[in-house]
Amino acid sequence: MELKNGSAANLRESLDELGELATTAGGEVIGEGTQKVETPNAATYIGKGKADEFAKFCAEQDVDTVIFDDELSPAQTRNLEKIFEVKILDRTALILDIFSQRARTREGKLQIELAQLQHLLPRLTRFWGHLSRQKGGIGMRGGEGESQLEADRRKVSERIDRIERDLDAVRRQRETQRAGRLRAQWPLASIVGYTNAGKSTLLNQLTGAAVMARDILFATLDPTTRRLRLPTNQNVLLTDTVGFIRKLPHGLVEAFKATLEEVVQADLLLHVADVSHPQADEQIAAVNAVLNEIGAGEKPTLMVFNKVDQLNGGNTLMRLQELYPNSVAISATQGTGVEELLAAIGSQIRPERELLQLKIPHEQSAVIARLHKVGQVLERRYLAKTTKFKARIPPHHHAEFASFILE
Repeated sequence: MELKNGSAANLRESLDELGELATTAGGEVIGEGTQKVETPNAATYIGKGKADEFAKFCAEQDVDTVIFDDELSPAQTRNLEKIFEVKILDRTALILDIFSQRARTREGKLQIELAQLQHLLPRLTRFWGHLSRQKGGIGMRGGEGESQLEADRRKVSERIDRIERDLDAVRRQRETQRAGRLRAQWPLASIVGYTNAGKSTLLNQLTGAAVMARDILFATLDPTTRRLRLPTNQNVLLTDTVGFIRKLPHGLVEAFKATLEEVVQADLLLHVADVSHPQADEQIAAVNAVLNEIGAGEKPTLMVFNKVDQLNGGNTLMRLQELYPNSVAISATQGTGVEELLAAIGSQIRPERELLQLKIPHEQSAVIARLHKVGQVLERRYLAKTTKFKARIPPHHHAEFASFILE
């Protein structure tokens, strides 16, 4: 259910996405409802009359959970539960539930638990409403309900502190790994995009990784990094990240900062967009909003328009390419456009490489093999005892070939 003053198209798309999220979480969608008003009702979000109408429908259909498409306050949730007499969830709680099902690594589980506890803390009162009715007063201060509530709050706060300490350790570990990558001079490219845009499929296509790629929301939660060798003989580390979504809870962005640092530190972002989706523009805007929120909005970005094999005519692709000239059109499943994508990555992520001339004796076959491995050989000319090369070599490899470089 959603309260909106926006366009009918956005309302429809948002409700469809909420239904897809509910299905992803393991639910079955029975019905939906909307109400247009100027401002949300402070007590019940939707109007009291509309809430009673929806509650009657839920009772008739034996519905056990009602999901609202915007974030509810703790008081609104309590009041709605009294009216509906079923479980009330908002979009944030639903997304957190999906994430908790998807987390596989210890880091991912910690991040989800942190976001869930931060979401739960201000809502703890409703779990102890039956005890908190014992009013305080002379001789009655700190009754059972109050003391139990305070004990729960303290336990949750202590657990949040512990998780934040553990995640700080994860951040330090990532910084150590990042320093190792910098020593190897391997640039980092991060794949970002709306959930279900085809990021994992692209990673699998480019690197031969075996990341789960399914046609569901948030199939990938824990990041995966693989080495990609470009046609220019350059190594790039390619990281698949968690999918973004409209109204992504701010607490979730905060909890995932350790993971999203890979995006902030990247040399290049590959922004994958599902060009066949009717709301492609809105999805691109939603991803850009999250990138701005985490401080990655100004990063060099290559737009990757995916799923061109699913286009049914129209000028959507042409219009988007005009809007984003730094872009490549591909089909990650079919492999269409992958060569152009690799060439674009190579041209945009290549560090400064000097064009050098080298003269290497034929018997130095290991040196010649090494040159082809770390450099981009542009020309070669065979002489009687030596071979002359024109090649681009990264600066940190110059020392290996110093004795063969011609002035």
